[in-house]
Amino acid sequence: MTYILHRNSHILPRLAVKGDGPYVIDAGGDRFLDASGGAAVSCLGHSHPDIIQAIKDQIDAIAYTHTSFFTNQAAEDLAQHLIERAPGDLSKVYFVSGGSEAVEAALKMARQYFVEIGQPERRRVVARWQSYHGNTLGALSAGGNKGRREMFGPILSDFASHIEPCYEYRHRRDDESAEDYGRRVADELDKEIKRLGPETVMAFIAEPVVGATAGVVPAVRGYFKRIREICDSHGILLILDEVMCGMGRTGTLYACEQDGVAPDLLTCAKGLGAGYQPIGAVLLDAKIDAAFRDGSGFFHHGHTYMCHPTASAAALAVQRVIERDDLLANVRNQGDALNDALMERLGNHHHVGDIRGRGLFRGIELVGDRATKAAFDPARKVHVRVKQEAMKRGLMCYPAGGTVDGKSGDHILLAPPFIIDKSHVAEIVEKLGDAIDAAVQE
Repeated sequence: MTYILHRNSHILPRLAVKGDGPYVIDAGGDRFLDASGGAAVSCLGHSHPDIIQAIKDQIDAIAYTHTSFFTNQAAEDLAQHLIERAPGDLSKVYFVSGGSEAVEAALKMARQYFVEIGQPERRRVVARWQSYHGNTLGALSAGGNKGRREMFGPILSDFASHIEPCYEYRHRRDDESAEDYGRRVADELDKEIKRLGPETVMAFIAEPVVGATAGVVPAVRGYFKRIREICDSHGILLILDEVMCGMGRTGTLYACEQDGVAPDLLTCAKGLGAGYQPIGAVLLDAKIDAAFRDGSGFFHHGHTYMCHPTASAAALAVQRVIERDDLLANVRNQGDALNDALMERLGNHHHVGDIRGRGLFRGIELVGDRATKAAFDPARKVHVRVKQEAMKRGLMCYPAGGTVDGKSGDHILLAPPFIIDKSHVAEIVEKLGDAIDAAVQE
């Protein structure tokens, strides 16, 4: 019996009782290697003593303050840590409790920025299909995950329109290079802005590496530099959603560093606090901060738990451990090892179409036929079967469906903790390979 409305009312989840590094242990004593970090969250595993101690120390001092009365040192120190390492002119941080809240805040910041500088007619956002920006109504309206949008379509806002994603495996033509493909698909943004009327558009929002909706899809080289040029040419803001792919997940603290661009607004969450406390953030460019400061002086937004001291202390400890222990180097090294092992085990698999990603953020796209790239019949729910088979073997992974167009396609997302070693890589690939074999045979 449960009094929780769980994700699926027909399935009662296992009861987790303990964490042990990259493993989760359930009430029956079974151990599960967390190869997905939950949902790309638990980047330091589930029992890091430094983070646990930081939380205890903060609670001993003061657990919560409301930002209408006080700031707190943990949030101030965390903001300094993030900004000192941020790309471009990102100069201030706005702390919230998760990724959806961060995206909502970023969209509102974009709107208020243009009101503050005397361009109130700018209200529209351009985003991409096969993207995901959160489950709150504003974030869901901006996102391009058709499956998540379908139920709530009648109550979604019409401020956002969508262009095609940068999805090389599916959409690059045989007669074009990766660079030419990136230029072609980026130029769709320019066309859409002109269709809407540049004077009405306030921002373009995108994930530098698309996460759960399409299964870890990095942009091709040059794509985001062209996107940046287009945004600048029309005077619109670039919002990069790094909620899933940021905070070291791809091998650099900020994912956009690898694309050679800096946004005007950047959202992060998941790996920011590593799951030890719920926290998210928006990093904003100096010109946006100046527009607020020199204008009304007040951002018309807020949440009860923003700048939460205990959450900030946990996140600061997480970020300091990552830097102290040089874990970004481990992300890159073990990410390469994971990619190599996946390629060896699954690179020629008849039902694996693509293996892709950066750092410890990897995606495997499953196909009904490798030669034609045809997806499995969605009714087979292959991704669900993979998860079931993986759990039987003591492995947590993050499969999803609708990879190709929101309805068809299956993929598996891997986002293991930054603390894994080669033995964990071998365990992930062995168990995942067996789970895929069992799922497609069914």
